[in-house]
Amino acid sequence: MILCTISQPSTATTMLSLNPTKPLSLFHSQLQSGSPFLNQKQQQPPSRLLHLRNVKPTTTTLSVTAATAGTGSAASSTPSNNQVYQPFRPPPSSVPSQFRNLGTDGRLEVLQNRLGLWFEYAPLIPSLFQEGFTPSSIEEATGISGVEQNRIVVAAQVRDTLAQSNFDPETLSFFDNGGAELLYEIRLLNAAQRASAAAFIVQNRLDARGANELARAMKDFPRRRDDQGWESFTYASPGDCLSFMYFRQSREHRDLSDQRKSALERALEVAETENAKRRVLDELEAKSDQGEGKGELGVRIKVPVVRLKIGEVAEATSVVVLPVCEAGEGERGVLEAPGECRSEGEFGVVVAEKGWRRWVALPGWEPVVGLAKGGVAVAFGDARVLPWKVNRWYKEESILVLADREKKEVEAEDGFYLVASVADGHGVLKVERGSALKELGVKQCLGNVVLVVRPPKEKTDDQLQDDDWE
Repeated sequence: MILCTISQPSTATTMLSLNPTKPLSLFHSQLQSGSPFLNQKQQQPPSRLLHLRNVKPTTTTLSVTAATAGTGSAASSTPSNNQVYQPFRPPPSSVPSQFRNLGTDGRLEVLQNRLGLWFEYAPLIPSLFQEGFTPSSIEEATGISGVEQNRIVVAAQVRDTLAQSNFDPETLSFFDNGGAELLYEIRLLNAAQRASAAAFIVQNRLDARGANELARAMKDFPRRRDDQGWESFTYASPGDCLSFMYFRQSREHRDLSDQRKSALERALEVAETENAKRRVLDELEAKSDQGEGKGELGVRIKVPVVRLKIGEVAEATSVVVLPVCEAGEGERGVLEAPGECRSEGEFGVVVAEKGWRRWVALPGWEPVVGLAKGGVAVAFGDARVLPWKVNRWYKEESILVLADREKKEVEAEDGFYLVASVADGHGVLKVERGSALKELGVKQCLGNVVLVVRPPKEKTDDQLQDDDWE
């Protein structure tokens, strides 16, 4: 046994010293091997390594440590695995630093007495929500209504986005006193739009209503790509977006009306780019030229043709409900339709003089508002029945023709009138020009056509112009 121990390398000596009670079979196999070939035997899996797998985990750990003591790289890499635990770090508090040490009563007192600027104490409201308060309980304790709570909290978030976007501090200070109502109106815009809208509000001293119109105009502008004149206005300019909204509203009024002129003047006032100003000026000058020639040439009647936008009725501030009849029902359908529809009560309940099975709700455009009495909508299954210019328009789509039944005289040759055709013997409704009716000696009609409505579509690239009638 002693001879075998001396002939072993240093590593084997270490292993034997750690395992002093090896079985006899292990030493018997070592004596048979012979000392000249003892080192070569380490290339094969020796029996003593198999024996090490059965020792206790503590002994194995010590053996590995002793064997690797001379290699610094392996020993230095093991401690890094011990850094697994990371302490919890709570998110930074949204409450301003001057209010963080206040208890619940102190925060309620700050809100009750408005101690500070509105955007400073606004974050206290969400902190009270976390403690179990409700808008009604906060209103009872502080006197701040639920509507105002929501307004100042949302406005404070909008103000934070402006501050984080390197917004001019001097311009931002404009909203320190009473600016919550203004910033609340631009909440639906993205960060870049908020910055440009806020600068425009400060520059033009807009009130809450003006800020609301500006935000709606900026949000709605991309969806109006197919509207006439859209290309002359710039999306990146808040003033152009607002100007285009007024420009579009002007086209909902009759030519030479005060409402149309007023809308165009407002559009010119807020327009920022030269292209937008030129487009509005061209529209104003064109209407002025028509007004100057009115005495000699007479007023040319143009029937507006509009395509209803998706969701436009829901977004309209006022709507008009009209009875609908099919073109195939003829004169009987027009005469039997209810003649008057009005809204009553605080909820605006629509009341008709008699029952009717088909109705349509349209935005409160000026031509439509005038049809509260005697108005009727006639549904045509094919727009080709109307006198479009044959070399430009063949529109195979449904349309609604809105007529005023209180005006039945055929006066203007350029006007359009709803009549019942007797040539086919069925009395189908159709639209005719005044000049064609006068040639036939017709002096009475079923109603003057005031508007043609086309159905909404996702994408439209076929907007009608004023000269698309034949």
